[in-house]
Amino acid sequence: MITLYHAPKTRSSRFLWLLEEIGEPYEVKLAAMRSREGVEPDAAAAYRRIHPHGKVPAIVDDGVPIFESAAIALYLGDVFPRAGLAPPIGDKKRGPYVTWLAYYAGVMEPAFVGKALGFTTTNSTTGWASTDDVLAHLIDTLKRGPYLVGDQFTTADVLFGSTFALFKGSPLLPKNETIEAYVARLVERPAYKRAAAKDAG
Repeated sequence: MITLYHAPKTRSSRFLWLLEEIGEPYEVKLAAMRSREGVEPDAAAAYRRIHPHGKVPAIVDDGVPIFESAAIALYLGDVFPRAGLAPPIGDKKRGPYVTWLAYYAGVMEPAFVGKALGFTTTNSTTGWASTDDVLAHLIDTLKRGPYLVGDQFTTADVLFGSTFALFKGSPLLPKNETIEAYVARLVERPAYKRAAAKDAG
């Protein structure tokens, strides 16, 4: 059984959603992060054996820890193929799918965090692009299909969709009809609603 180490209303919340989409049994444990009030040093040290930086998300499957959002999304999509959330190896959609997972971790998240912290970049000085360039690429892709990989909803949509839902109304995410329609499609999914209810306590 998959164990999700979780802190409510954080990046780990997206994996409540993904696990609900998968539909297999899982358990949730509150992560013993030192930054959380009342966490004992020994518990925080023990959690660092699961996630070396004491952050979330992290999962454990049969004693094996997996952390980092893109890695967890890739792993769960492949381990539970019946859920249909990851194009299999050999499928022509596999390349775009893994590209979006890497793009989330290596380009979009750094771009948005950098913008939030006031760090500006150009395409020639970092491994990621500006938020304007990132959003333009995403909007262009979503205009061609309801999801990032065309008609197939994948774990990549969980990563991007959860981020856009979180940033909705924020100056970090300018209003755009294409992105707003994408988020609206995702938050209406029954699995998203179940996960949001669980995350709210």
